[in-house]
Amino acid sequence: MDKLTLLWQSTSLAHFELGQIVMMAVGCLLLFLAIVKKFEPLLLVPIGFGAILTNIPLAGFSEPGGLLYYIYYVGIETGVFPLLIFMGVGAMTDFSALIANPRMLLLGAAAQFGIFGTLFGAIALNLVPGFEFTLKDASAIAIIGGADGPTAIFLASKLAPELLGAIAVAAYSYMALVPIIQPPIMRLLTTPEERNIKMAQLRIVSKREKIIFPLAVLLMTILFLPSATPLVGMFCLGNLMKESGVVDRLSNTAQNELINIVTIFLGLAVGSKLSADKFLTLETLGILGLGAIAFSIGTAAGILMAKALGKFSSEKINPLIGAAGVSAVPMAARVVNKVGLETNPHNFLLMHAMGPNVAGVLGSAVAAGILLALVG
Repeated sequence: MDKLTLLWQSTSLAHFELGQIVMMAVGCLLLFLAIVKKFEPLLLVPIGFGAILTNIPLAGFSEPGGLLYYIYYVGIETGVFPLLIFMGVGAMTDFSALIANPRMLLLGAAAQFGIFGTLFGAIALNLVPGFEFTLKDASAIAIIGGADGPTAIFLASKLAPELLGAIAVAAYSYMALVPIIQPPIMRLLTTPEERNIKMAQLRIVSKREKIIFPLAVLLMTILFLPSATPLVGMFCLGNLMKESGVVDRLSNTAQNELINIVTIFLGLAVGSKLSADKFLTLETLGILGLGAIAFSIGTAAGILMAKALGKFSSEKINPLIGAAGVSAVPMAARVVNKVGLETNPHNFLLMHAMGPNVAGVLGSAVAAGILLALVG
């Protein structure tokens, strides 16, 4: 009988708690969204699977000595994984649309209002019983508004590692929900006539301009916001490798093998923070709610800035492209194009939307640098 009891105690069944079962269900939900609905599958599959692994009793995946513990320590706590992701994203990014129309930087900057608006929202939430967000916590939560997963993970790992799981899940969930969240806001803030505006064709950008641009961005960041150089620097390195044309092997590796490998480990590391004791809290619900607000504010701010810019511009600007400033590359730009085509089947806005879209990537990295410099 003692041996049977010992055998029973060695199984997971004897040690499961309700919270662990709930979190394993959450992991299964993330897998469902990734596989069936195809919402951000590259990240949600490893995150969901990591959530299942970390909640298995007695397995010790995320405890010291466990696989997920070392993955998190090596890649997230040191900040290496988000930086490598940024290098890969830079190698896949074409800045032509932004270089051809530099004013789109203003739209990318405007969309970051969601970040700073949510910062004050997180602080104000402390007035509600049960919430105790510090300034660092609020800063880490606010970056969700940038709709940039690697940036959110990077900042959360520095300022609020205990909230990393909730922040990462919120960031990637809202990135995946771009096609659902943004269109109603875009239609609400624009008229059919505005959505029908056709923009002039962009000029052709030379190779020299494409090479100089990442170097110029890096120089400006070094001079005025050095705290943002880890993210911006790796992004510019990846883009320079792509545009220089002399290191195709390195560029291809950054775009494919390297970013794919890092994405797997990044997702598992984030999933390791989805344990029941850390995720099933009132604060998590607050983070998810604030993330939705941040994303909505960023979308609205980008559209309103585009409308204002169009009033003072000699060239017509379709205000829909302002919604692409939230950074979710290239999904936000595709959504802009889709909504534009609904009004006019011959109005293709994709290339125009890519300008504020890549500007949003830089904007979210800069915003993260500002928050890190002020409260880090």
